[in-house]
Amino acid sequence: MKNDLSDFAPNRRQLLGLGLVLAGAAAVNVMPGFQLLASAQAAVPPAAQKIADHFSSVKSMSGEFVQFGPNNQQTGGKFFLERPGKIRFNYDGKSNFRVISDGKSVVILNQRLKTSDLYPLSKTPLKLLLDNRIDLSGGRVKSIKEESDLTTIQLADKSVFGNSKITMMFDPKSYDLRQWTITDAQGKDTTVMIYNTKEGVSFPPDTFAIDYTANRELNTKTR
Repeated sequence: MKNDLSDFAPNRRQLLGLGLVLAGAAAVNVMPGFQLLASAQAAVPPAAQKIADHFSSVKSMSGEFVQFGPNNQQTGGKFFLERPGKIRFNYDGKSNFRVISDGKSVVILNQRLKTSDLYPLSKTPLKLLLDNRIDLSGGRVKSIKEESDLTTIQLADKSVFGNSKITMMFDPKSYDLRQWTITDAQGKDTTVMIYNTKEGVSFPPDTFAIDYTANRELNTKTR
């Protein structure tokens, strides 16, 4: 049975999958078809680098998203992105989740339960997605699949986020990002699909602001 988007509350693993910040089964099904790179020094295909460079050139973006959790839980909402390092996800539903990165940290807010969890951006897969330039060098590219309707690039960097991986899927003609999947250290996938996107948008100054004082106070109260 399909979950009601207004009632589903994603858990912390799913939010960090962000999959906090793109459809799950389809993403998994193409995995066996990936062309594995022979070594960390393998050359990055020009088409893949061109797509990555194009997405890196998108300095700001807004739109809507649908998120699929490891057990096909589904939720959605709106997102806002600004390079470098800034993103915000406003989840629909009664739990009123917010996920915000200000370029240094990522905070997960549950306003209904009054919880606030803070993580270094540098230790999440979002760092690769939000950098000024998506870097495909240094063995970060683990697999690439080029098809007529989709180019899929999987990145991993143990120095950044351990055994987690991020798989990005792009339109091979427009180079637009369609979705991403983050696989955590336990092999659980969270996929986020984006749509109704607009590029080159501007945001109010407080869009990506994190209230560090409130974060400390909330965590002090819950100890």
